Amino acid sequence: MKQPPKVIHHGAFAGVTGSCHQLFLARNQSVLIDCGLFQGAETSGRGADADTQAIEFDISFVRALIVTHTHIDHVGRIPYLLMAGFRGPIYCTHATALLLPLVIEDALKIGLTRDRKLISSVLTLLRSLLRPLDYDAWQALDVADVQLRFRQAGHILGSAYVEFEWLESSYRVVFSGDLGCRNTPLLPDPTPLERADLLFLESTYGNRNHESREDRAQRLRSVIERCVLDRGTVLIPAFSIGRTQELLYEIEDLIASAGDIWPQMTVILDSPMAAEFTSLYSQLSSLWDAEALARHRSGRNPLDFARLHTVRSHEEHERVVNFLRSSGEPCIVIAASGMCTGGRMVNYLRALLPDPRTDVLFVGYQAAGTPGRVIQQYGPAGGYVELDGERVTIRAGVHTLGGYSAHADQQELLDFVLQATSVGSVRLIHGDRDARVSLAALLCAHGVAAVADPTSI
Repeated sequence: MKQPPKVIHHGAFAGVTGSCHQLFLARNQSVLIDCGLFQGAETSGRGADADTQAIEFDISFVRALIVTHTHIDHVGRIPYLLMAGFRGPIYCTHATALLLPLVIEDALKIGLTRDRKLISSVLTLLRSLLRPLDYDAWQALDVADVQLRFRQAGHILGSAYVEFEWLESSYRVVFSGDLGCRNTPLLPDPTPLERADLLFLESTYGNRNHESREDRAQRLRSVIERCVLDRGTVLIPAFSIGRTQELLYEIEDLIASAGDIWPQMTVILDSPMAAEFTSLYSQLSSLWDAEALARHRSGRNPLDFARLHTVRSHEEHERVVNFLRSSGEPCIVIAASGMCTGGRMVNYLRALLPDPRTDVLFVGYQAAGTPGRVIQQYGPAGGYVELDGERVTIRAGVHTLGGYSAHADQQELLDFVLQATSVGSVRLIHGDRDARVSLAALLCAHGVAAVADPTSI
């Protein structure tokens, strides 16, 4: 191959949501890497946004879909892709193949329909197209003379970055998906990159570094201790997959080490989908890292412990919200959505944001235009946020623990590139512009050709 292949970006190239990239393997044959929802103020540039998710690009040349992981901003538009007529294979890891139908079912219920028969037919079609692959094994594609391989990304269970290699020339294109942090609870570290002629690299935290795991655990402990003293509630908006399980892992450890210091502390997991994913995480414990497996062998279950209470029904959810509004029981609530754009967390926020005993703890990225970003930005100054059309005053404490992000930070992204044998050029995607510009400058300073604004090529 004499020049880079054609790539069209349909999302997450000038922001962090709606991940969807079209890679042309040959002139009239292409694959999609992810097909995610847009959230907040972000759009595709062609009209798709948080309210309009229909596929607005031509899919006649798309022969396959490659899914890097099951977060909604990477897979949420798959039902729309199917409605547009896509019937090609969907390649993913085995764990992703187990998790994906649950995510799509939830996306259908929230965004499209609650018709059980229609949902069932979509899920049946989806499962028929799934082609799960092992990590580290090359798979020949049915189109062009190209093979692909999934490598461990360490972001959530089943996450991967994907490599494409043209057999005749050995030219290699890599899409990072979302890369995880090193030393993340439960998950193995990302597999080091071998080489890439062209690397499309996420840059969510391209302009900052996370605090250490030890520091974030101490800050989490401090927030919980305030909760116990004030007899208030800690609200943690979290994505159902990955962040929730990591938080449970660390909270279980804090409770175990605290002994009887927090005798009344209850941890509430209020998300049916998160509960299902947590159960699957437990079933897939063979994919856990060594630390988590050792804890499990010692008799402790970091995802199912005595102080954990799971809320299943909507009726129980309403009872819990009303109880916390009027009671003084110290409590930690983990619920979706991670950016406060919907779901059960919104009801907790409406009820408890005006209470100064409440603490809101952000552990993940808050995209521009989301209620989470507004609370994060204006909450410390005693501002307000619009939730379901209602102006809610913020008297709660607002905290951000960047160390809990499931995304690699600036140094880890830099290391991912520099530790490879060779990288021809890097195009930065999945990041706000200041993050992309900052990381591009750093890569260029280390002699790597990096582009911060990757228009379609």
